Parts: sequence; C-alpha cells; structure tokens
Amino acid sequence: MELKKGFVLREICGERVIVAEGLDVINFNRLLSLNDTAAFLWKEASRMGTFTEEDLAEALCREYEIDADTARDDVHSIVQEWQRLMLV
Repeated sequence: MELKKGFVLREICGERVIVAEGLDVINFNRLLSLNDTAAFLWKEASRMGTFTEEDLAEALCREYEIDADTARDDVHSIVQEWQRLMLV
C-alpha cells in the first residue's frame, strides 16, 4: 500500500498532525493528530513509498524495544485508522 499523495506530516502548535499540502487547504477542524509511534510510522511509510503492515512492524521493532506481536497489533490499528480516513 502507499500513503495518499497530497498529505504531509507537519508540526502545528507543538502537535504532529497530518494535513493536506498547501496552507490554503488546511482545515483546522479536520487535522489528524499523531502520537510519537504514529508519527514515526508515517515517516517510515513516506520513506518507503510502497509498504506493508509487516514492513512497518519491522521498522517499529527496530526503533522501539517491543516484541513483534505488539508491533504488528499497533501497526494494524494505525493503518486501519489511516484507511478509514482514506490516507492510504
């Protein structure tokens, strides 16, 4: 899968959020705020281009000291949210 083009990770008022590119299209009522883990995964997905949940889970295990099952569960939850919001 791939991240939908036109959405980027930004820091706004100290929060990491996903927004549509271009200041003229920012709708502050429709920002997706990301925690540290989700922001890390977004950056990894952006870097990879095409990715699988397993790719992201492996990256998460390398970055954080967590077991593979926990990483897969966390990634699955985050990717499901991105799919629900049509970001992938």
